[in-house]
Amino acid sequence: MSISTLRNMTNQLLEFKEIIRSRQESNQRKPDKQTRKLLFYLFTSTRGGFTRLRIIMSLLDKPYNTHQLSQELELDYKAIQHHMKVLEKNNMVSKIGEKYGAIFHLSNFLEMNIFALDEAIDKLDRKMNHKKIYI
Repeated sequence: MSISTLRNMTNQLLEFKEIIRSRQESNQRKPDKQTRKLLFYLFTSTRGGFTRLRIIMSLLDKPYNTHQLSQELELDYKAIQHHMKVLEKNNMVSKIGEKYGAIFHLSNFLEMNIFALDEAIDKLDRKMNHKKIYI
């Protein structure tokens, strides 16, 4: 991964944090341990975590179908399709409709726990910017 790509990803993570923090409400509840564990796994412990985070951030604005997301994020349709299956299986997104025209939006579960993403973004940022030094 090039330095400019890493810098761009880090800048996107900072933007994501600002968006999440701007949505905070006074009645924010603390996510339970299992929810935090799931979010950390989906967004920091797997190779596609950053892409899934980009998808979630796009869905914060409005619902999309798979084709629209692939164009919005400039990613392969099949890659988006894979990530949407993973997100749907883990109750992060909900689908309205079937097959090609199915529209995805954030699930009620994720909307209730959206602020836990802040911690996951921090962890992903540390992971991406951590340099391994071997002695």
